Amino acid sequence: MEQTWLSLIPFIIVIGFSIWLKQILPGLVLGLLVGAFLVDFSLLDGSKETVNYIVTTLSEPGNINIIAFLYLFGGLIGMMQISGGVKGFSEWAGDKISSERGLLSVIWLTLPFTFMMPMFRIMMIGPVVKILLKKVNISSWKVGFTMDVSTGSVIVLLPAATAFVGFMVSLIEGGIQKHNLEADAYQIFLSSIPFNFFAIVMLIFGLVWTFWSKPKKKDVNKNKGEEKFHRIGIKKELSMVKAQPWNLIVPLFLLLGLTLFLLWQDGMEKGATGIFNALAQADATFVILLAVFVTLILTFIFYMLRKQKLGETMYHFYDGGNQLMEPIILLVLVWSLSLVAEDLGFSRFIEATLGSFLPGFTIPAIVFLVSSVVSYFIGSSFGTWGIFMPLGIAMATSTGASLPMTVGAVFASGSFGAMTSPLGDTTITTASILDVPLVEYARYKLKIVSIGVGITAALYLAAGYFLG
Repeated sequence: MEQTWLSLIPFIIVIGFSIWLKQILPGLVLGLLVGAFLVDFSLLDGSKETVNYIVTTLSEPGNINIIAFLYLFGGLIGMMQISGGVKGFSEWAGDKISSERGLLSVIWLTLPFTFMMPMFRIMMIGPVVKILLKKVNISSWKVGFTMDVSTGSVIVLLPAATAFVGFMVSLIEGGIQKHNLEADAYQIFLSSIPFNFFAIVMLIFGLVWTFWSKPKKKDVNKNKGEEKFHRIGIKKELSMVKAQPWNLIVPLFLLLGLTLFLLWQDGMEKGATGIFNALAQADATFVILLAVFVTLILTFIFYMLRKQKLGETMYHFYDGGNQLMEPIILLVLVWSLSLVAEDLGFSRFIEATLGSFLPGFTIPAIVFLVSSVVSYFIGSSFGTWGIFMPLGIAMATSTGASLPMTVGAVFASGSFGAMTSPLGDTTITTASILDVPLVEYARYKLKIVSIGVGITAALYLAAGYFLG
């Protein structure tokens, strides 16, 4: 099919419905359906095309690797949650808290033990931090901001052992395949990390804000208790867990060590020379699945030897995996939507229109600003990345813009929405745990983060001009 403006319709539907409904899933489903009907305009054949796109997506070995990794990783997190590892570390640190700087330091120091997934980190340290707040004269809002910025600005910058890595690499892989680019998805992901300017700026800003800003009077919330924690049952259950820090430390180091070792081994088997070349040439989607699978088995044996209850462990494995079903479903729909868009001539349309007049050096900044606006309204980093990664890669390819920088700009925009939007899981959970009004807390963060957005946009323009 020739390039046509019709290829934009699925994306317009996704963005419009996501902003209107405050949910990404309905828009993705409708966008996929409409796109399939545009490919084959009949009720029965359009429905068949929709199913065919989903089946084609699921038949790709790399896609199945990512889906399996996400579910198993969620299961591992569920097992670690009920084992009491983070609680043990947090309680140990809490005994040493006596000042504002001490409390904020503990929040940052928990990163090496809670970096795997934002919700995991917030749910594990939040209740402990709330208890410690009673010992220190500090604003709950400042503590909440420290929790959120130390979560959202760090996890997206890590190259392994997080729930984000597989999802991010898979989106890049999809864009590479659509444009027949001679590039490795994981290598592009690694190259994009230094260009996630928003996360880097907010990491620096967060450290300065939390450690060098002047202390403020502790806030008294009139609406205390109004916002309810959306997973209150798990919150209460975890409060009764026995603190056992080794139940987190052992699986964590197993996962990190196995991931790096297996990446190196796989790359060396493919003929690479040197550690970094081996990591770049390894089949990352399979390796991270293998690493989490082996870690899961060894962790299960370790827990059984430590008298962890079998039924309790299995229940939380399934519960943890099921908590990641939303990003798994989003990912399948995003992949399918990309197939539809390409069949409608999306890449050729972008190349013939936007690619014909937009200067390449402006693309990362434009992608960041536009997708950040959408990200704020939908509050989902996964949703933002899924919508804008195909657009970003198409624009970078057609204009000659730096692909790693454009990819980094897409990831940066998702980080902004997840960190700032009142619809974001991180914002909702932090506000609920600390008993601060959700909307007011989101506005408080937006005032601070908007400075980082301006700096980030300027950095993309400068980097695009001098490095692109």
